[in-house]
Amino acid sequence: MYAERLFSERMKTMRPSEIRELLKLTQNPEIISFAGGLPNPKAFPVDELVEITREVLEKHGKVALQYGPTEGIRSFREVLASRCAKEGMDVTSENVVITTGSQQGLDMIGRVFLDPGDTIIVELPTYLGAINAFRAYEVNFEGIPLDEDGMKIDLLEEKIEELKKKGITPKFIYVVPTFQNPAGVVMSESRRRKLIDIANEHDLIVIEDDPYGKLIYEGKPAKPLKALDDEGRVIYISTFSKILAPGFRLAWIVASEELIRKLAIAKQALDLCSNTFVQFVAKEFIEGGYLDLHIMKIIEMYRPKRDKMIEAIKNYFPSDTIFYKPRGGMFAWVTIPGNIDTEEMFLDAIKEKVAYIHGKAFYVDGGGANSMRLNFSYSSEELIDEGMRRLGKVIEKKLKEAK
Repeated sequence: MYAERLFSERMKTMRPSEIRELLKLTQNPEIISFAGGLPNPKAFPVDELVEITREVLEKHGKVALQYGPTEGIRSFREVLASRCAKEGMDVTSENVVITTGSQQGLDMIGRVFLDPGDTIIVELPTYLGAINAFRAYEVNFEGIPLDEDGMKIDLLEEKIEELKKKGITPKFIYVVPTFQNPAGVVMSESRRRKLIDIANEHDLIVIEDDPYGKLIYEGKPAKPLKALDDEGRVIYISTFSKILAPGFRLAWIVASEELIRKLAIAKQALDLCSNTFVQFVAKEFIEGGYLDLHIMKIIEMYRPKRDKMIEAIKNYFPSDTIFYKPRGGMFAWVTIPGNIDTEEMFLDAIKEKVAYIHGKAFYVDGGGANSMRLNFSYSSEELIDEGMRRLGKVIEKKLKEAK
């Protein structure tokens, strides 16, 4: 019934999410999966949400069950603006729009800014969801490598100058500066300030994606790029998926009022408004003082999992494996020695009943072949140790075969 000729040119460029497709192979309960970016369900505040849900229905049911404003419930946006202001952002409720998950926010940004053939700059590696969201708008990607202090800003400057000589001005720079997905690194404050200077100098927008910034296991909180932004160039995205519940599909964007108006227009074409009811629930959860306590609980749950995974990498992986100990977030990024393609190795790992996401999924230039992303938030410490032992066994076998 369907013919290839009927599909749009845009549809022909879209690809399935590597992570979503690979997760289908990990449904066997015997498989220990480090693949998804899943919060631990034991952390979900079910009891508190049961009570808050009842209160919302009793006190606000007629409003909470109705359609809401495209930008989001004003009182909820005021709560979020207040929290952002405490982090140094110059923001009011007029600078906030609620989105149905941060993935929708990325798509809205694509709709507002991108035309086919445009160029955007991303990190190497970068978040796969952003790659897929922006690729749908038929753009060209330019990647800037990371190190332990985040995007290499000197290489960013060189790339912008190189593009300028070709008559190309990037539409924006997309970064996950705090506990980066997938690499887990944090952009240093000096680089953050330099990135803002570069954006000002070259008249560029910066997209700051911050899903993990509150999950801090050691060290001080990093100042958001948006808190350093005095020209309205940074568009800040954050989400409740990692600090409350991903099933809420609740996130938000902070930007200048001009940009918020454009983003709201884009959102109207997508879903009219985000879930009104969960906005009321999240608002009551925050105002009741539950959120900050809950984040502390998550941190105490995830920190030993992080430590167990790092310990297991040292115990079971080759001694010349390259990795950083993440100071926060949900992922460890590992580069294994030798000429091993982790995409090809994935099926070997599945046979040993362990899973991960291969590195090439996060690179826009074909790199990352011998790297992998490992999630430590979901599995128990015992399963982390056993899964990493299995994965180390797979790597050892592949290295022997490569000799």
